[in-house]
Amino acid sequence: MTTSQSYNPYENMLQLLDSAADQLGLSPDDYISLRSPERELTVSFPVEMDDGHIEMFTGYRVQHSSSRGPCKGGLRYAPDVTIDEVKALAAWMTWKCAVVNIPYGGAKGAVRCDPSKLTKKELMQITRRYTAMILPLIGPEKDIPAPDLNTNADVMGWIMDTYSMFKGFCVPGVVTGKPIEIGGSLGRREATGSGVAFVTNEIAKKMNIDLTQSSAAIQGFGNVGQAAAYLLNKEGCRIVAISDISGSFYREEGLNIQDMIEYTNHHPHHLLEGYQAPGITTINNQDLLSLKVDFLIPAAKENQITSENAGKIQAKAIVEAANGPTTFNADTILNERNIIVVPDILANAGGVVVSYFEWVQNIQSLMWDENEVNDLLLKIMNKAFNEVWSLHMKYHSSLRMAAYMLALNRVVKAKKMRGIFP
Repeated sequence: MTTSQSYNPYENMLQLLDSAADQLGLSPDDYISLRSPERELTVSFPVEMDDGHIEMFTGYRVQHSSSRGPCKGGLRYAPDVTIDEVKALAAWMTWKCAVVNIPYGGAKGAVRCDPSKLTKKELMQITRRYTAMILPLIGPEKDIPAPDLNTNADVMGWIMDTYSMFKGFCVPGVVTGKPIEIGGSLGRREATGSGVAFVTNEIAKKMNIDLTQSSAAIQGFGNVGQAAAYLLNKEGCRIVAISDISGSFYREEGLNIQDMIEYTNHHPHHLLEGYQAPGITTINNQDLLSLKVDFLIPAAKENQITSENAGKIQAKAIVEAANGPTTFNADTILNERNIIVVPDILANAGGVVVSYFEWVQNIQSLMWDENEVNDLLLKIMNKAFNEVWSLHMKYHSSLRMAAYMLALNRVVKAKKMRGIFP
């Protein structure tokens, strides 16, 4: 994947925030508190590994804003994660929740580790110890973690159990993205990818693109990339390229998405590594990003579309399934080239929307059926998309700027109504 030593995701977020504030005519006093997180916690903790030696791990939990409700945000495990990355992700969660108008603020967590080199027991011990270290910050009414990069329902189950053991009773609402059997929501695993597919369908309508005659390239084939690929392909979109960390796969006539999903399900590390099928060629990541397709869907990590490759993009529209895949400078180039970008804080908000549904179900001790979850998700995503589109048309701005303006306006209004304490 593309990386840059000089890229700072939090600075990238601040540039967008300042630009949105300027377009809304806000004074610095209106939003200055939103330029910094409310809380940043860094923890270090020992874990006894399977071979008996002790290893130290560093973890983070950042709460960006609680103006509109409890903080909400995922937990990622990655060997190269930084505090600035976590701060940026927490802020993006604030804007994401505000864009889709659910009553949450933004948070994010991370542990510096490489899950591919850890056993399941070691992962569980790291998760439980990390949970104990951040215990004062989290809770159903304070801060609700969820799955993110390299974490899943199992990890959320361990967090829920650890928190519940400290409290002395079962607290399913402390996390979302849990296994169904212990309070998870139907449709949660696919929710982010479902939301990506929904907004891709909406932008296709605005651009007069027939989805059944369209093509797409998808960077990343985890939960999000798989769900988006499956749903778009089901609607008739030809998925010509897919990649994960093991490589990129291309077939002009379209890939067999179901076959690729089944292959990753049986791969020990859930990768496409070694996948073969008639007519498929392997390409590099930069070739995938520059394919001539209707939709480019980056569903991997941040900082993928930069000023170095933005001029080579040939897609008609980019739908950001990942968080922060496009840098500020790349955005400028894409706008100048009239390439539409559906921003991350709108495009991938499906996950937090269904996390909200799960939280509500936990609080009320209810279980919704999957059709109810998906119908409500579609309604909320389409409403948010059309609100962003209206601002885009009104201000003649990019969709990203329109989304930031919508989100910032809602958070600033909430802060003004609550006032400054004390």
